[in-house]
Amino acid sequence: MSDPVGKLPSELDQLPDRDTEETAEWAASLDAVAQAAGTRRAEYLLRRTLQHAEAAGLALPKLLETDYVNTIPTAAEPEFPGDEAMEARITAWNRWNAAAMVTRGSKYGVGGHIATFASAAWLYETGFQHFFRGKEADGSGDQLYIQGHASPGIYARAFLDGRISEQQLDNFRQESGGNGLPSYPHPRRLPWLWEFPTVSMGLGPLSAIYQARFNRYLQNRSIKDTANSHVWAFLGDGEMDEPESTAALALASREQLDNLTFVINCNLQRLDGPVRANFRVVQELEAQFRGAGWNVIKSLWGSAWDELFQLDTTGALVRRLREVPDAQFQTYATRDVAYIRQHFFGANADLVQLAGVLSDAKIAECFHSSRGGHEPRKVYAAYKAALEHKGAPTVILAQTVKGYTLGAGFESKNANHQMKKLTIDEFKDMRDLLGLPIPDSAFADGVVPYGHPGANSPEVRYLNERRAALGGPAPARKVKHVALPAPADRSFAPLLKGSGKQEMATTMAFVRLVKDLMRDKETGKRWVPIVPDEARTFGMESLFPSAGIYSPLGQTYEPVDRDQLMYYKEAKDGQILNEGITEAGAMADFIAACTSYATHGEPMIPFYIFYSMFGWQRTADQMWQLADQLGKGFIVGATAGRTTLTGEGLQHADGHSHLIASTNPASLNYDPAFAYEIAVIVKDGLRRMYGEQPEDVFYYLTVYNEPKVQPAMPEGVEEGILRGLYRFNTAADLAEAAPAADAPTVQLMASGTAIHWILEAQKLLAAEWNVAADVWSATSWGELRRDALECDEALLRGEVRTPYVTRALEGATGPVLAVSDWMRQVPDQISQWVEQDYTSLGTDGFGLSDTREGARRHFGVDAQSIVVAALAQLARRGEVPASAVKEARERYGL
Repeated sequence: MSDPVGKLPSELDQLPDRDTEETAEWAASLDAVAQAAGTRRAEYLLRRTLQHAEAAGLALPKLLETDYVNTIPTAAEPEFPGDEAMEARITAWNRWNAAAMVTRGSKYGVGGHIATFASAAWLYETGFQHFFRGKEADGSGDQLYIQGHASPGIYARAFLDGRISEQQLDNFRQESGGNGLPSYPHPRRLPWLWEFPTVSMGLGPLSAIYQARFNRYLQNRSIKDTANSHVWAFLGDGEMDEPESTAALALASREQLDNLTFVINCNLQRLDGPVRANFRVVQELEAQFRGAGWNVIKSLWGSAWDELFQLDTTGALVRRLREVPDAQFQTYATRDVAYIRQHFFGANADLVQLAGVLSDAKIAECFHSSRGGHEPRKVYAAYKAALEHKGAPTVILAQTVKGYTLGAGFESKNANHQMKKLTIDEFKDMRDLLGLPIPDSAFADGVVPYGHPGANSPEVRYLNERRAALGGPAPARKVKHVALPAPADRSFAPLLKGSGKQEMATTMAFVRLVKDLMRDKETGKRWVPIVPDEARTFGMESLFPSAGIYSPLGQTYEPVDRDQLMYYKEAKDGQILNEGITEAGAMADFIAACTSYATHGEPMIPFYIFYSMFGWQRTADQMWQLADQLGKGFIVGATAGRTTLTGEGLQHADGHSHLIASTNPASLNYDPAFAYEIAVIVKDGLRRMYGEQPEDVFYYLTVYNEPKVQPAMPEGVEEGILRGLYRFNTAADLAEAAPAADAPTVQLMASGTAIHWILEAQKLLAAEWNVAADVWSATSWGELRRDALECDEALLRGEVRTPYVTRALEGATGPVLAVSDWMRQVPDQISQWVEQDYTSLGTDGFGLSDTREGARRHFGVDAQSIVVAALAQLARRGEVPASAVKEARERYGL
């Protein structure tokens, strides 16, 4: 072996060698081993030395991959504490009922998935029997993120413990009758069972990390003792390709979240075929997680492999396992022993010799079914090791066979994700394999029966006793409502009285309001400010020294701005979650905080503030997750609109988030124009979400960075603010140049910053064109539409109700012109319920870099463009001459 010292990596060349003779002796020893025992022996010794160094705590780079074997050797497995035979019978019933439920439902064409749970049954059952703490335990119990496609198995177990009826099983994926089961974990659809929606793949892993992090946040802020809560996330190996699945791995290790365990079901298959056809997904995931600082436990092989590994004195078997790609191993699981002898063991002479002493039955058992994820002892050992590991999160890579126990027609087949049913003969084979006491006569009508050993059977008693010892049923969602007292009125007073002569953007108005609310003695500590970096953009730096930025390590350095009033303060009990540049991470934080009332019995009041363009557009899937999880809180789209961000350009200019938000039934969307509107909306939002009769809704508010004088709140407008529309003023209120009494009239309606354009247009119309314009503030196009839709639905039931927008505009003369800094589709949401002639102006198209004035002229929404549009409406009605429109265009240079 050549001298390795001269080939050291360059970074080591920069370190002084304090004992060159000792270094040379180590190198010579390695050379000697390589020459005497071969390079593979030398490689083995180096790997073992590095593993030993890591275990000893030496600061060396970690091995990113270990051999393709179990992390915990059989000899090191702890004693299994349960009745393995009893738990096998319980798992068999669950397997059967999960498959029966989906198969019975297939006659209605509603679908379902069988193979995922079949592969993961022991991963769940071992946890339910020995690890997962229920809601009745001390603290909050554990949080379980169930893999979405495994839901039939969870329903089957709830059927066994008596929480779900046979009728409900028969209504799987048929919810409209009111007694069905949702396809996947949907808390909004089955709120007593599911806590976390996980089937939008990738969001479960991301949310699990931030849930574990939020548990620590509550602990460090002395709000809830979460020390005994553990987060378990069950994931698929194919799911790990979603970017969100691995987006926060470094956060979990950086903050030492040893209250978190990922269990990745490595059945080597995704929805259409192998996860890594030509590679090894387990090794890839191991490297990814170890590189991110996670503790990795591999549970790959069942006990049948023990004999093979003991016979592998040359390491040939281990080397062969490392080189066989996943797709080939999937093929081994479906082929006969002769094929395996030829194509696996025939790779070299050492393997041929090893196979020579193995029976066909042993080879078949190893390659067809014996996986670490299918043996409770090995799963138990992995889970126990995960809980005992401190200082880092753990990922368990458990290898399984997709479709395990469903028969040769299912196991390891590429198409098994889309296969929805078994034949009667396949069910009989499955019954015999699982040893279930279901007679042939039970299939007489051609329908597969459900199976249950009886409410007083040993299996059900054992199951219930184990769950009682662990704190009650799981999964389960339990809400003990805790109403929060309304904050003192003094917090809202400054916004209600206006800003006088001082200009203030509505973004700053919102931040100022929350800053005052965070001082409230009763509820101030429950506010959770969340921002994905750029807090200074939104004027939040004043919160840094007073509230502190959350860091589990506190502040281990002296901040560069420590001598300034608003210095960057991190604290272990900090209140602000400043997430860095990750909208997805901030949104996951928001979801955890929004649902703390259910998860921990501690209602929190989160507000998540962000560049409006980077909210709904980027993370709308998580907004649906939030709605499904019944979250409550304030989402704030700052620097809103398509024309208020001077100079930023196309990818920063949001003119459509309200349109996206309008698709979410749980989102109450407001575009306030004035500071006092924000105060009224937030105050009522606190009542609706956290009061005596809480609603399962959240708020989306858009605020602007354009400083304007904020008026005091007029009398009697509170209802209009909350319902979505009120008259701000009339033409008669103009102090100067009021139009003549018989002047033609137009109704100008606007939301957000556009209110200022129509106020200017109102003056121009009066002074230059003798047109009277009333100004309306449309605080929520979405709420107006929601109310109108409810009226339409009531009509179908024989109830006659008039939409609020129709009633509000009743008697208003002239046409309506709606203007906003959004696409015209946003205000057009209400057009069909406006009885007057209706048209709109908006910012359709791509944004662009310019001044505010230039951008507004480009989109045709500035005051002069509004005047021309208003005159055009009146001209069509014959109330002003057509020449006035042409004259106005020329006068304003349009």
